Amino acid sequence: MASFKKTTYLLLFLFFVGFFFSLYAETQRVRGKRSRGNRTELRTDSLAADSLKNDSLTVDSLGLDSIGADSLALDTTPKKEPLDAPVIYEAADSIVFTKGGFAHLYGDGKVNYQNIELTSELITMNMDSSTVYARGVADTTGVEQGTPIFKDGETPYESKTMRYNFKTKKGFINSIVTQQGEGYVTSENAKKGADDEIYMTQGKYTTCDNKEHPHFYLKLSMAKVRPKKDVVFGPAQLVVEDVPLPIAVPFGFFPFSSSYSSGFIMPTYGDEMNRGFYLRDGGYYFAINDKVDLKVLGEIYTKGSWGLSAASNYNKRYKYSGYFNASYLVTKTGEKNMPDYAVSKDFRIQWSHRQDSKASPNSSFSASVNFATSSYDRSSLSSLYDPSAYSNNTKASSISYSRNFPEIGLNISSTFNITQNTRDSSVNMTLPDLNISLSRIYPFKRKKAAGDERWYEKISFQYTGALTNSVDTKDNLLFKTPFSQWKTGMKHTIPVEATFNLFKYINITPSFNYTERWYTRKVMQSYDQRAQEVVKDTVNGFNRVYDYNMSVSMNTKLYGMYKPLFMKSKEIVLRHVITPSVSYTYTPDFGKSRYGYYETYTYTDENGEVRMAEYSPYEGSPYSYPGKGVSQNVSFSLKNNLEMKMASDKDTTGYKKISLIDDLSGSLSYDIAQKRWSNLSLTARLKLTKSYTFNMNATFATYAYKFDENGKVVESDRTEWSYGRFGRFQGYSGSFSYTLNNDTFKKLFGKGDDKDKEKDKKDTDTEEDDEDLEEETDKQLNSGTRKTENATLDPDGYLAFKLPWSLSLSYSYSIREDRSKQINIKTMRYPYSLTHSLNISGNIKMGSRWNVTYSSGYDFTSKEMSMTTVNITRDLHCFNMSCGLVFGPYTSYNFSIRANSAMLTDALKWDQRSNTGSQVTWY
Repeated sequence: MASFKKTTYLLLFLFFVGFFFSLYAETQRVRGKRSRGNRTELRTDSLAADSLKNDSLTVDSLGLDSIGADSLALDTTPKKEPLDAPVIYEAADSIVFTKGGFAHLYGDGKVNYQNIELTSELITMNMDSSTVYARGVADTTGVEQGTPIFKDGETPYESKTMRYNFKTKKGFINSIVTQQGEGYVTSENAKKGADDEIYMTQGKYTTCDNKEHPHFYLKLSMAKVRPKKDVVFGPAQLVVEDVPLPIAVPFGFFPFSSSYSSGFIMPTYGDEMNRGFYLRDGGYYFAINDKVDLKVLGEIYTKGSWGLSAASNYNKRYKYSGYFNASYLVTKTGEKNMPDYAVSKDFRIQWSHRQDSKASPNSSFSASVNFATSSYDRSSLSSLYDPSAYSNNTKASSISYSRNFPEIGLNISSTFNITQNTRDSSVNMTLPDLNISLSRIYPFKRKKAAGDERWYEKISFQYTGALTNSVDTKDNLLFKTPFSQWKTGMKHTIPVEATFNLFKYINITPSFNYTERWYTRKVMQSYDQRAQEVVKDTVNGFNRVYDYNMSVSMNTKLYGMYKPLFMKSKEIVLRHVITPSVSYTYTPDFGKSRYGYYETYTYTDENGEVRMAEYSPYEGSPYSYPGKGVSQNVSFSLKNNLEMKMASDKDTTGYKKISLIDDLSGSLSYDIAQKRWSNLSLTARLKLTKSYTFNMNATFATYAYKFDENGKVVESDRTEWSYGRFGRFQGYSGSFSYTLNNDTFKKLFGKGDDKDKEKDKKDTDTEEDDEDLEEETDKQLNSGTRKTENATLDPDGYLAFKLPWSLSLSYSYSIREDRSKQINIKTMRYPYSLTHSLNISGNIKMGSRWNVTYSSGYDFTSKEMSMTTVNITRDLHCFNMSCGLVFGPYTSYNFSIRANSAMLTDALKWDQRSNTGSQVTWY
């Protein structure tokens, strides 16, 4: 009995000792853990592994997927080397520790190790073997929630289940989704390597953001993905809307880069009637740096034509930005050694430069250059496919620089201009066109004024100078024209004036204007009796041509207020403002011989009579020359403005102004020396709406027609007034434009009461709801889910319907005397001809993805339709489809469907165009 007791006590002692040591061992194992709620940091020195052979409580027993025994299987041998950093894990619901070193994270679990982050609804960690397993949890509807998102650095991976080893940095991922560049790479099974590369089988690559069910993708049999670098894949097939297409490639390579990088540009292929098959717009893109790039493109045709172009964009922040493009094209048409064989060499230069206003407040530099040889647009394939390009016959280029010196009030600006006409190859170039202006100066103003301003202190003068050097030639002779044929001149203008008040209400402004011109040559003329022709001799040298005039003007303003008698309301007042002005200008006779502005030569006419011809040696000079004869011109002008002031409906204490006649003015002048009236000019300006102003300018001739001794119709010295007529209407031209849209008729025919305003607001809210519903529907369609919604109704109870549209009408007209017809002898009037045309443009948006734009016109004089264009575009989510139709003189069509991704836009596309080269007629 005693031995039994001893044995019992010994067993109890051993039991308590074993229990104590087991508690001590468990305490030592979790000694490094620091818990804050459900957040735990696992120390690296506590990751000694226990054997899992005898563990009866496994992941499978918990209802979880077991960690496989492949290359990622748990290592049952003790780990000798610890992790390089602590593993931090947390969960929103709970963390459960089980035997074998397992930690189960429930509810938004999160594990961080170095730059690795894993989030999932359910995460199981084996802290001894440094492995982790994660998956989502299905909700009551069967949809998985909280699927794993693995992030290594800045690259995230989405999956359904995944296993990962922190030490080897290898993992196995099911249903991986990762975004690389502009596209998504997905795969059912993938392995992650130690260097972050991913090996996939049966993967997909798409640029469609509906990554779960993309509209198109490349089906990859096998692939290797290096995040943010590239993807290399084996045999691949194009699949569109789940339909495999007979388009496959044996291998492929997609580069991924978030930085600026260089690369090849895929060419476009096609067929052109005159030059054969072609490859064009292919080349290389050089990413030089963040401030400048370079794109080199080429094109080649089977019949020998070829072209080369270089384009560059540059941008320096807060300094300047611009674009430069140079193209060279060699076009060969016809068969060699045949009469129709021809070779043309053309080039084009485009340059656009803009300086930031903050770069230099006192100076600016800008450029807009578009210069090309006259036959470039005929040869360029891009122009042949663009009716607006080859129908434009004029090109203008300019480069300008200006500098302001505020301390002295001086401004200098210079411009280089080129205007060319591709129809006749003519070119007008000005190099340079310099302008200098000095701010107004008051030379007699006192520096320290005391008392009233003296009359002489109001005298001021200003200086304006201009320098020009221009030439008119053909584009092929532009750089071969000698300098002697250039027109060079400089002009100086100095106005001196002052303004005084007479009787407090009348402003009187006397002025003296001096103008001087400098020319580098003059052309003298003589008559050769033997050759019976005029001989011109250019004399180079400095030539000074000047003139001056004196003038005085007087103006005032008269105000009149009027209350209409037929208006019972006293809140309506009409205000009439009349601005009369009279001016007198005197110009001496600069046709006298002492000035040398006019010369004469004698010649013998066809009847043998000796006659004298007068000419000016400065004819054709840039700034012309003074006129002949004394001029004493008196000018009269009268301006009228009529406004109505009435109480505002919105504000009981305020008033609003309505412009009835914004401007109605007329001007007439009389030359006392020549005793001749000028024509009467009338101007009317009406502000019909806030955005539209109607303008009219008409001219009435003062003198009547008569027949001369040869039977020709000329102006007589007798005025129309002497016949009791107002004047002879000579013509008028103008234009009118208006835009109609969805809200036009509502604004025109709406009653404007509060109910209508509330209805309009409700309609607006309904339209916004419709747009939101459309966007939500698109999202649901793209995501593969549908959501049931009640139909939106308008205020009248009908199904809400919206069709945004706009229609712009532009009507231009011109009424002129038609002197090509016979004059009416009784009235001495020519018949009037009306030239008018109507232009129409607009767009219709049929739904959220269809858009139609159109433009057309009709010439009522020629009774012909102008060029009509219709462009139809359809947003196919991942693709864009467009169709263009041209009717009229350049009938053509084009159809294009291509991927929206910039990476695939040149690879996944189909273009079909008609050949318009044979339809273009060049003059």
